[in-house]
Amino acid sequence: MEEEEARCFLRRFVEEFPAALEEGCPLPVTPLSRRVSEEELHGESLELGLRMLSTRGSPAGLSALLCQAALSKLLQDDLSPFHCPQDAEANQEEEQEAVLLQSEAVERLFLNELINVALTWHQKLPKLAPSPSTSPYLHCSVHAIKNTRRKMEDKHLALAEFNQLFGIQDGVRRAYYAVFDGHGGLDAAVFSATHLHVSLSKQETLQSDAAEAFKGAFTHIDHMFRGRAKRERLRSGSTGVAVLIQGQELTVAWLGDSQVILVREGQTVTLMDPHKPDREDEKQRIEDLGGCVTFMGCWRVNGTYAVSRAIGDFDQKPYVSGDADCSTTQLLGDEDYLLLACDGFFDAVSPSEVPDLVLDALKRPDEPEEGGADPPLDQSDDAVGLRVAQRLVSHAKAAGSSDNITVMLVFLRPPLQLLARDSTAGRAGTTQDSTSHDAPPQ
Repeated sequence: MEEEEARCFLRRFVEEFPAALEEGCPLPVTPLSRRVSEEELHGESLELGLRMLSTRGSPAGLSALLCQAALSKLLQDDLSPFHCPQDAEANQEEEQEAVLLQSEAVERLFLNELINVALTWHQKLPKLAPSPSTSPYLHCSVHAIKNTRRKMEDKHLALAEFNQLFGIQDGVRRAYYAVFDGHGGLDAAVFSATHLHVSLSKQETLQSDAAEAFKGAFTHIDHMFRGRAKRERLRSGSTGVAVLIQGQELTVAWLGDSQVILVREGQTVTLMDPHKPDREDEKQRIEDLGGCVTFMGCWRVNGTYAVSRAIGDFDQKPYVSGDADCSTTQLLGDEDYLLLACDGFFDAVSPSEVPDLVLDALKRPDEPEEGGADPPLDQSDDAVGLRVAQRLVSHAKAAGSSDNITVMLVFLRPPLQLLARDSTAGRAGTTQDSTSHDAPPQ
């Protein structure tokens, strides 16, 4: 992140917000919920701040640092004036579960802390650490569509600035990416996208054992969402896949049938085995608990959900498990990219097809406007990479997917290097082998 870019944004921002928000004036961004528990405040405040800054063109690294500084100040404030009155209909057990805060009022305080930090930094910008997205190379291409479904129930998060957002200063680069595929509503997917990375950052084993940290974070989020679902009478669920790049170590965690694959030197590497009700070990686990897996158009747990693991779906716990699986692999420096996607993509596209589809997307210019000529092709890495996810989503839709589709590519080397390698291989008369490996790396 360049200092001049940060200064330019701060100058624009303080022109729009020269002082704290006055009581009673509308918030510039809408909170996710009406009431928030003290535990949920961390994730919802960060989401609110990042959304507000992103829509105004803030550099991602600066956004993370501003939000982290504002949240640190918020958590030092006395929040008791924002406690919600006790619900007269709530029983004693529910009252003891969580102290609830009035979301709009407490988020106004957070946004004012954010504005005050921006005003201070506009006067004197602190020394900013370089963005982790510049070294090693990381570029994210993401596209999501509702497709033919009535609602869009997918959520995703790309967070190359993981350390800055949580104030981690141990010298180890970290980046986090996740895709969540909701069902029965968007609530569980939104909750997971808002809170999983926050819970992960708080796990004691994050630095020593990221897989164990991920498992703890998923379990914690499932427990947190149970409280939200109970008080707001929610019935939704969400599968999810998340990755943490920590130094040269890649950790993948997943619940359900969303997936991630790694492509190394043009070949797909299997990192995980998605949870599906008809997977033999999943079927056995469900039956051992006294449940059943039946075929009703597709394989379903107890004749209801078509997923065997998910955040939420509490009416079918423990048959629909909230326990995540994880795998860890070392990055060797020859990796091309990661691809994360929901089942709306993988139901129509096999992992072995991905390398050729990505290369084809990298080679082709953007689609012309209807009735217009082909636009000029920007051959920068950013421009070349941005269109790839959109091409893959379009391919899955054309191949017959009717579900919500979310595709996220995290390039681990510049896209133009992939094109150059393919061009060299073509001149040599060779073909890239995109055969999928059978076993995940240990």
